[in-house]
This record gives sequence, C-alpha cells and structure tokens, in this order.
Amino acid sequence: MLSALARAATRRSLTVMLLWGLFLLLGFGLGTGVFARLSDNVPEVPGTESESAARYLDRVDPAGESITGVVAGTTVSDPELRAEVERAVADVRTVAGVAAVPDPYTTRGLTAEDGRALIIPVTLEGGLDDDAEERTLDAAAERIREIDAPDVHVSGGPLLGQQIGERAQEDVKNAELISLPVVLALLLVVFGGLRSALLPLVVAVSGIAGAFLALFLFSEVTDISVYAIQVTTMLGLGLAVDYALLMLVRFREERRHTEDVVEAVHRTVAAAGRTVLFSGLTVAVSLTGLLVFPSVFLRSMGLAVAAVVVIDMLAALTLLPALLTRFGGRIAPAKDRPEDEEGRLFARIARFAARRRIAVLAVAVPVLLVLAVPAAGMKIALGDARQLPTDTEARQLHDIVGGHFPPGTGVTPVTVVVRPGADGATVDGIRALSPATAVRELPGGATVLEIRPPGAADGEEATGLVERVREVRGDEPVEVTGPAARLVDFREMLAERAPWAAVTVLAGIFVLLFAFTGSVLLPLRTIATTLLSLGAALGAVVWVFQDGHLAGLLGAEGLGALSLTAPPLIVAIAFGLAMDYELFILARMREARERTGDDAEAVVDGLRRSGRVVTCAALLLAVVFAAFMTGGFSPILQIGLGLTLAVLIDATVVRMLLVPATMSLLGRRAWWAPAPLRRVHERFGLHEESAEAPRPRVPTGV
Repeated sequence: MLSALARAATRRSLTVMLLWGLFLLLGFGLGTGVFARLSDNVPEVPGTESESAARYLDRVDPAGESITGVVAGTTVSDPELRAEVERAVADVRTVAGVAAVPDPYTTRGLTAEDGRALIIPVTLEGGLDDDAEERTLDAAAERIREIDAPDVHVSGGPLLGQQIGERAQEDVKNAELISLPVVLALLLVVFGGLRSALLPLVVAVSGIAGAFLALFLFSEVTDISVYAIQVTTMLGLGLAVDYALLMLVRFREERRHTEDVVEAVHRTVAAAGRTVLFSGLTVAVSLTGLLVFPSVFLRSMGLAVAAVVVIDMLAALTLLPALLTRFGGRIAPAKDRPEDEEGRLFARIARFAARRRIAVLAVAVPVLLVLAVPAAGMKIALGDARQLPTDTEARQLHDIVGGHFPPGTGVTPVTVVVRPGADGATVDGIRALSPATAVRELPGGATVLEIRPPGAADGEEATGLVERVREVRGDEPVEVTGPAARLVDFREMLAERAPWAAVTVLAGIFVLLFAFTGSVLLPLRTIATTLLSLGAALGAVVWVFQDGHLAGLLGAEGLGALSLTAPPLIVAIAFGLAMDYELFILARMREARERTGDDAEAVVDGLRRSGRVVTCAALLLAVVFAAFMTGGFSPILQIGLGLTLAVLIDATVVRMLLVPATMSLLGRRAWWAPAPLRRVHERFGLHEESAEAPRPRVPTGV
C-alpha cells in the first residue's frame, strides 16, 4: 500500500498537489462554518435518568430558551436609569418570539440589595425555529445593550454558545498566528534552510483545514462542543508538523545515498512512512477508547480528533512526497558526519541510562509516581462562567451577579419530575429537603419541583441534593434532571465505562506494537512507561487547576474540579502521542538491531538516530499547545497543560532515560515472542525496509 502511495505521489505529483489544494479550499471555505454551530458543554448521556426526564419535559411542556441581561456599576434606583430600563423592558416584550420579561424593579430577587445592579431575564417562546430564535435573541440583546449604564451585559442560553463560538474563532486565529512563526523558526534551526522548513508548514496548514472540515461534517449529525474546535485544530497542527518532520529528516538522510529525488522519496516512504502510518494508527486507536462511552460529546470528540489524525497521516504520506518530488532536489542532504559524532549527546544519555539502569529506574519511577499522586483526588464538574476568559461578556455578567446577588442567584435548579401516580408522602419528603422549592403542574397530571441549590449548579451542594432526592424517592415514578443530575449521571457513566475503555485502548495498542516489533514484552514495557508519564501530567493538572497552585500564572483560578472534558481527552490524546515517540525510537532500534545483531548497541544507536527528532517533535508540539493556551478558556488551559507536560515528560524522562534503562534490563528478551506469535508476525506483521545500509550515490542521468 505504501509503495503504491509513493508511486502515485511521485508519478502524479501535480495532481496530488491540486487535490490537496481543493481540500484546503473546502477546509477553509466550507469548514470554517463550524464556528457558527458550536454549542456549550452539556454532558448528555443517552439512556440516563436525567436525559429521560429532560426529554419528557420537552415533550409535555416545551419551554423556550432564555437569556439574561444585567445592568450594574451605578445606582439602579436613579429615576432616569429606571425610566430607561423600563422602556427597554417594554420594548423587549414587543419583540416577536419573546414570551416574558419580568419587571426587575417589582419582581423579587432581580434588584441587588446594595442597589448597584439588576437582572433582566428574557424568556423566549417555545417551538421557535433556529432562524426565528436567532432573530429574537439578537433583537432582545441589542435593545438591552442600548441601556446607558457603566456595565451592561447580556448572555446565557443560545447567546452564550454564539459568544463563545465567536471567541473560539478569534482564539484559534491568534493561536495560529503565534504558533506558525515560532514553529517556522524552530524548523529553520533544525534544518538550516527555508525550503526544508516551509514544507512541514504546508502539511500543517492541511491539518488545520482537515480539522475544520471534519468538525463541520460532524456538526451535520451531532452537537459540537466549543472546545472541540480548539482541541482538534491544535492537534491537527501539531501532529502534521511532527509527521512531516520525521519524513523530511529521513528524506535528507536518503539524499546522502542517492541523487535521484524520486528514489529518495520512495525510500523515505518505505521506511519513515511506515512509522508514520503506525504512529497515526496508534493515536487513532487511543482515541477509540472515547467511543466506549455512551456520551454523545465524548464520541463525537473521539471521532473528530481521530479523523484529523488520519488526515494528517494521509497528508504526510501523499502531499509531502508529492512536494518532495517537485522541490526535493533543492533541499540539501543531511550532513555526512562520522557515526561517532551524529547524535553524540543522545548516545551518551543512552549509554548512561543503560549502564546505570537500576539507579535510573530507582530515581525516575518514584519521582513520576509522586507527581501522579494528586490525580488520585481528581474531581470533574461542568464548570460555570469562571472557566471563560475574564474579558468575555458571559464571564463579566457572571462576576457582576456573583458580586451583587446572594449565592445561587441565576443558578439552574435541580428539577424533579413527579409522574402521575407517585406517592404524596414521597413528594412531601422531597420538598422537605430544601425550603427553596418551587412547584408547578404540567399537562397530564405530572408535577415539577424546582429546587435551587445554594451554590453552583454543579457544586457539591447541588450534586448532593440530587443524590438525596434519588434516595428519598425510592421506587416511585420520580426522575431528576438539570445540570447537577446530568453531572452525577456523567460521573457514574465514566466510572462504569472507564475500565472497558482502558481495556479497549491497551489491547489495540498492544496488537499494533506487536505488529510493529514482533515482541510481546516491548508493548508491555511501552504501556507501563507511558502510564507513568501520563499519571505525572494528570497529577500536575489536578494540582494546578483543581487545587489552585500556580493557576494564576496561567490566567486561571482553582475551581475545585477539572472540566469534565479535560481528563478523558488528556488521557486519550497523550497516550497516542507517547506511542508516536516510542515508534520513532523503536523503528531506529530495530533497524540497528537487524543491521548489527547487537541488542545493547541497537538501543544506543536507536536513540542516537531518533533522539534529535523526538526532542524537536516534542518541542514543536509544546509550542503549538502553549499557543492555544493563550486564549484563556479554562478547559483548553487544562488540556493544553496536560498534553504539554505529558509530551515533554515522555520525550525526556521516559524515552531518553527509562527506555534505554528498561531495554538494557531486558536485553535480548525485549524482542522475545512465543514461537506461534513469531510465525503470526512473520506473516502479518510490519516488515519495514531498512535504509541504513551504505549505498552508492546514484546519479540522476548520464
């Protein structure tokens, strides 16, 4: 298959480039439409009690969306301001599609006790189509913003998703403007020439276009979280650069052995291309663990990110060879250094780790385990507007309400749906749980109890209230929904499905690594060392964002819990990226082992030849992740920091120290497999062409 791809890319290079050009136009033309379709982060899990109750309410009592306006920064009882607010309220009531706008001066709880702020809630009619709803929202929000006061903000409901989508688009653009020049500068240092440095960026731009297009297509069939666009874009950019870097380094090495550019491209695809193929597959397999969870959000994220990985892989295996065919003759071959000078630093590190293997393991493993300790106390939550950057309208509205109104103001209540036939004593017991309980009757005889928790909608008080309601109701036809109930159900789903997701991913990774190496011990060793770096990264994220240590340096604050999106994505993506670097190193080790037959020297030679690539790849990914962290969205900060630390720890401590130490400890046994499995590998495994044997330089013509 790879040979066919290489032939197609070299024989039809212009056609391949034109096809990718069309893909870029689709990605940046059609694909960017996804920004208008982003939604907020609701953890819907089909089949759970909270979803069942929510669907029941939508069916028997369809309610319209709502937004919230806030006026603050002055004395709201001022006669002129009051007259202006009342005119605005009257005007909003006349907007087509608006169902209700209570008077903030006469409705209890809408004017702050200090007299410095008021809330204007706007409820829309139910059953509006998307276009009508958007027109209603825009008209109502625009009229409220016309109120002349120091602080006037409108957000909430669909307007929140719209605002976050606009900010996400701006942040992605800024991250690209930051990361691409820095990546180019690093590539110039690596390759020493502009032509070589620009080619990975062309592949990277293809990865970005692929991210946009993949998300746009998925948005046709499912909701796309606002954070999905940033995660897929930063991964699409980072992996594209990594894969192109690996291919280009190999191409320059092959150019030392032949002047025929086409032959050098074929050899590059045959060697490094297979590593890229398996690397992309391992990342995709890592993301399949997200498909085990019934959450629509996690499944859509897993599929979208996996699609971006495949696009990056295809770009590296088709577009880059086509570009090299056209322009590779102008790229200088790698410098022909004596073997003892090439990768001297990494060879020294490998020899040190192999010689002091027990000491290295005795120090590195406990340190990584200590760093992972905070992860044992990890908590997840939906989060509120505090997760947003401080200059967003939703965050400013949240801070004003929190600063002027009692705790719980504006918090979505715990909603209890009492179906017909429920025991009255049970209902009374539920009402007795909180004095802040509102009751309303539904068509068909059902009753809704709305209990407002004292803290955040997803705080410990709210989730504890959900659990107490479910204890009191027993077997009665009573269901609980709302953000807190959804969070409780989401946590239970994670706890139930996480072991199955882990088994799925680890089994898939084991099979792929066995196909790549022919060993049963190397996959086990790889999984164990990768889990160490992953645990350390997760522990650091918990320590910073959950516990609040040093969070201010990143423009965030300790929220007492991580975003529910962060841990699954960090685990799935970081595990796949770690496999990337493992494959880079193992490919070189295997080549050296097949060439020399010396297991100990193969470890040193493998690290000597791959260490520079792995280090550069890790730095490039870290730059990309750091650039996307500048936007200020707390979930992206958490994911970005987790992936950055996982990549850097894995590329340094794990791959540079633990890999040679454990390989030296295992010796020849590292490549062992039972005879039946050896026969399976000989028939179905990956047999990569070695490109290291000395070859004469082949002239392009006579």
